[in-house]
Amino acid sequence: MSEHTAIGKLNADAASGGVLLKLIIFSLSLGILPLTSYFASLKYVWDGNATFAAITAVVAANIVLVTYIVMSLLEDKRSSVQQQHTETRKEK
Repeated sequence: MSEHTAIGKLNADAASGGVLLKLIIFSLSLGILPLTSYFASLKYVWDGNATFAAITAVVAANIVLVTYIVMSLLEDKRSSVQQQHTETRKEK
């Protein structure tokens, strides 16, 4: 029975934090940003050099991934601090 309440609490925490919205935004940006940066840099920055345009797209994709990882680590850290604070209040 306690497993069900723990799972429900995790789902409620995930929904309240907007985790799904962040995932959708980063998924869309991971698909759109590299393609946009490839074609824009191919035409306007690198004057038709596909190798440099591809490198630009790879860098853009990596920036999105690193940003997602950093944000998720910060969110996890914030939620663990809030959980410890709540547990401390319950003990008093």
